[in-house]
Amino acid sequence: MLSTQLLIATAFMGGLGLLLALLLAFANRRLFVYEDPRIDAVEEMLPHSNCGACGTPGCRSFAEKLISHELAPGKCTVNSAAMSSAIADYLGVEVGNEEKRIARLACAGGSHVAYTRARYDGLKTCRAAALVSGGGKGCSWACIGLGDCETVCDFDAITLDRYGLPQVNADLCTACGDCVEVCPKDLFSLQPVSHHLWVNCKSLDNADTAEADCEVTCNACGRCAADAPEGLITIRHNLATIDYSKNDLASRLAIERCPTGAIVWLDDQQGMIKGSGAKKVIRREPLPRG
Repeated sequence: MLSTQLLIATAFMGGLGLLLALLLAFANRRLFVYEDPRIDAVEEMLPHSNCGACGTPGCRSFAEKLISHELAPGKCTVNSAAMSSAIADYLGVEVGNEEKRIARLACAGGSHVAYTRARYDGLKTCRAAALVSGGGKGCSWACIGLGDCETVCDFDAITLDRYGLPQVNADLCTACGDCVEVCPKDLFSLQPVSHHLWVNCKSLDNADTAEADCEVTCNACGRCAADAPEGLITIRHNLATIDYSKNDLASRLAIERCPTGAIVWLDDQQGMIKGSGAKKVIRREPLPRG
């Protein structure tokens, strides 16, 4: 009697297993989604940074877009030119091109040129400090300098200098946008490298108030606008504003008479250049708390 029950149980379980196997095989055949094997090959030729600068969530998504011809290899500004060409040759498509973008900070108010009016004690993050009277800087638009941008950057492209001001390494920056999102003062933006003319300030205060808090602020004097080609620079809400749709007209002439050095020229080799009219900053130590 017991052996018969065991046989029935065994047969039942075997039959159930066979039925489930058949159902899985049927489902696999009906629900199978073909994936082009070239996706894996192309993904291997990408930098695996998953930075999102190309407009896709990551390198695999980008590879899928390349296979479907929705994007060109040159859209990835992080990959080397040689590897992008290799991908183009492999897929039989044009490389295409995309101008490299990097994160730019619209503030030069380090601790040696910008006054701190209040002492902040609390969680050492810019976002936390910004909730308490803007973080302590006299200029309410100024960089707080606690390094949220440095912390969030996965590519080590941002470091704080001795004055608590973020410095962006253009070679390491992938334009992922994490620093843009994390900055509570909205001081970062992603800019094409061809944007050499740059306003290194975001203060909207009037000249007297702005200069009382920061020595390198834009004081809305208008000299840059007067010296630049018509329409390239305008003064809006006490701040010089560049119309980058006219970027081909930009030249270093616009920075020469800026008295504070708030508008600069970004040179590929020499870095940030101030005009001859800008007062020299020789102070090495932080300003006393105001």
